[in-house]
Amino acid sequence: MKIIMVKLLSIIDPYKMAVKQLRNAVELLGYDKSVFEILSKPQRVLEVNIPVRMDDGSVIVFTGYRVQHNNALGPYKGGVRYHPNVTRNEVIALSMWMTWKCSVTGLPYGGGKGGVIVDPRRLSIRELEELSRGYIRAIAPIIGPEKDIPAPDVYTDPQIMAWFMDEFSKLKGYNVPAVVTAKPEELWGSKGRIYSTGLGVAIIAREAARKIGIDISNARVVVQGYGNVGFFTAKFLHDVGAKIIAVSDSKGGVYDPKGLDPEKVMEFKRKTGSVIKYPGASTITNEEILLLETDILVPAAIEGVITLDNAASIKAKIIVEGANGPTTPEADKILFKKGVKVVPDILANAGGVIVSYFEWVQNLQGHVWSEEEVKERLERHIEHAFHRVWLKAERDSIDLRTAAYLVAVERVVKAMKLRGWI
Repeated sequence: MKIIMVKLLSIIDPYKMAVKQLRNAVELLGYDKSVFEILSKPQRVLEVNIPVRMDDGSVIVFTGYRVQHNNALGPYKGGVRYHPNVTRNEVIALSMWMTWKCSVTGLPYGGGKGGVIVDPRRLSIRELEELSRGYIRAIAPIIGPEKDIPAPDVYTDPQIMAWFMDEFSKLKGYNVPAVVTAKPEELWGSKGRIYSTGLGVAIIAREAARKIGIDISNARVVVQGYGNVGFFTAKFLHDVGAKIIAVSDSKGGVYDPKGLDPEKVMEFKRKTGSVIKYPGASTITNEEILLLETDILVPAAIEGVITLDNAASIKAKIIVEGANGPTTPEADKILFKKGVKVVPDILANAGGVIVSYFEWVQNLQGHVWSEEEVKERLERHIEHAFHRVWLKAERDSIDLRTAAYLVAVERVVKAMKLRGWI
């Protein structure tokens, strides 16, 4: 029997980025070193090995993680990603960002995150199911509706959440729908969850545009990353009249100054595997797409794409971060000096976790909200969070990321103090 250990290294270290952002907030808030020491480290890191019998009879052992950063405000909450470049430090950083995301949006959650080092596109459906069930069995002792509630992330979806929920329920001996969110609607999933992150990004883009005097119905928009978040962001902005002039996926992008139809581009991608070579549009690289002249740029792919090397060449007026950690701290400083408004990930892409919270509430109550009710609640919730951060930035003459971190970190620290942790 052939056994292979799968463990890959990541080129960048998002944890260092997350720590820099936290240190800046802690210093500006005037907290002592102990606060930074507590918040810069997760409360728990679980590493698991998941053996999967492959279709050819071999066994591959996949490495997975579940990181629980801080639960001062409530149960840990955060997605699980399947990606060949997952690392321990990446998952720690993502769990930290989830703490701030839940805090800045006023949710009763702390931050958690999970990941498995795998390229799921290379697995059969049976292999993917076995991996998913094995992962949830491995982390089952530390999750649950009152402990830690996973959700989808990169290359995971409602079907995988269904397997998670079912496997956890088997272990408990009864149905536990509230253990994960973003499930299929037939298995207690919330209406609207599938597009909630993209809708939230679109709402934030609209509000940011309004703040600086741009009419969203005439705005030019560039979207780097055309997965779930990028597509739905483009779709909802297109629906209100915005012109989507460029989109890209991992293979490259397409550009048309006259505007693209997001749904037709997605249909083309599903047929061909990529947006490149979309009829009537020019081909563009993922590096070039970031530098296009546009009103709104939505980086919705991976972390670390806007850096010290390209920030000075950014021509967008507003950057709305659909991805987690797409802008480095060094780039932030350059963009702020240029007058570019950067709406940070912990606020901009919070629509998914907000509707996940709605799903969790519905599951706990045994109730179902209408799609319209979910959308209305999401809009109110994320608008309130955005205007609170914008006001903080204006009052203190700081960038939006710093403002968001100050709001988020202060709420967590207040909770820790009230609980007697510090």
